[in-house]
Amino acid sequence: MQSKKAARLMGRIVDRTARIGVLGLGEGGLPLAVDLAGAGFTITAFDTDQALIASINNGRSQLPDVLRVGLEPLAGRGKFSATSETAALANLDIVSVCTSTPADWAMSAALLPLVRTIEHVAAHLHTGMLVIVESVMYPDATDDVVLAILEGRGLRAGRDFFLAAAPERIAPGNPLVARRKIPKVIGGITHDCRRLASALYGTVVDSVVSVSSTRAAEMVHLLEATFRTVNTALVNELALLCDRMELDVWEVIDAARTKPFDFMPFYPGPGTGASESQIGGAGLWTCRSTSNEEPRLIDVAERVNATMPFAVVDLITEALASQAQTIRGAALLFAGVSGKRQLDEPDSAALSVMTLLAARGAQITYSDPQVATVPASAWGGGARLDSVPLTPAALVEADCVVILTDQIGCAAENIVRHSRLVVDARNVTRRDDRKIFRLGASHRRARLRRIPLPGPPSARPKRSLAKSRGSS
Repeated sequence: MQSKKAARLMGRIVDRTARIGVLGLGEGGLPLAVDLAGAGFTITAFDTDQALIASINNGRSQLPDVLRVGLEPLAGRGKFSATSETAALANLDIVSVCTSTPADWAMSAALLPLVRTIEHVAAHLHTGMLVIVESVMYPDATDDVVLAILEGRGLRAGRDFFLAAAPERIAPGNPLVARRKIPKVIGGITHDCRRLASALYGTVVDSVVSVSSTRAAEMVHLLEATFRTVNTALVNELALLCDRMELDVWEVIDAARTKPFDFMPFYPGPGTGASESQIGGAGLWTCRSTSNEEPRLIDVAERVNATMPFAVVDLITEALASQAQTIRGAALLFAGVSGKRQLDEPDSAALSVMTLLAARGAQITYSDPQVATVPASAWGGGARLDSVPLTPAALVEADCVVILTDQIGCAAENIVRHSRLVVDARNVTRRDDRKIFRLGASHRRARLRRIPLPGPPSARPKRSLAKSRGSS
């Protein structure tokens, strides 16, 4: 039977009078806040970035998912405001925690940002409040970490306040996946907790999937993350195998995807590069420590993915050797370093490859309109990098142009036209050419190398991934 507190809050959700706070205005939190405001709720958004707060209060955002909707109309109607003052939490009915969790958050120190956020919520927690955790955590974290902090002042979940887990399910910058069409998975500490959170999200998504507990909701996200990890590792290993067997892995995958059942295409690359996969590994590390189970398949998958930056370095080594060059002193231009469509975050796999090459003496530059700067702290090259225009002159001057992400779009044609040498780890060029070295397509390179090239003769030895790794 629904409690009086739950019935009162349910009424406010139904008539859109509930006052909602969203903590953390990243690629998950800000779009959620905008969607809730668009559904008729009054939203207070919280963040520590003062420049971001000022921009949002002026109706501006650089996130592509928010640009499509626009903040200005919401702010103009008084439905949306941003602040860094956590005292405003005391006046809210519902709080959604969207604080970013680092990829290595299984370590206790990396939990600190989330713990501090929950402590702010606990300081202003009041009876009848609903707290929803969207931040991605390992199974049991809501019960073990969040619940313990919130109940530390005497209130009890399910009786005095309500607590639910609804892990992020986002496809940032992807115009093919509407946020409203992504079902939301929700688990609660109690039945009332789950019903209230489900009712809230039912105002902004077409489908809500209720599970039996917060632990189950967290495990759903863990499964989704490790699904990507394992399947990416599968095609990465297949790419290395095809490379040795003189087959084209991209041709193989394209043919396999025509099967209308029991197959879903994944594609190789320089590594997973996405925090979800790293989060999956960290979550399984925690599950292992608490359940004494060894997730051996996922352990192997993570090791395979971790080797891919070295495999790409080997491919660049081979490409340069075909022109009688070595990595040391080579001018390498990375065309695109962003990790997700239209977002300004560099891809971790791209940064790993850049770091390995810089350590071997390469001169690194990059071009990406979405990532203006790569700070020195973000990679191992020891210096800040600024994006350069992807002009014909820049392409011609580079000894090799490296494609590690699939975000370059129509620029691929210009890259092929003006570059002297191209290493394509994402099959963006989708062609056979004597100056293009595609990951997982060595038989094309072997055939094309028989065509005489202008300039110095090739002095490239027979390729061996195992032997070339660690050498320049």
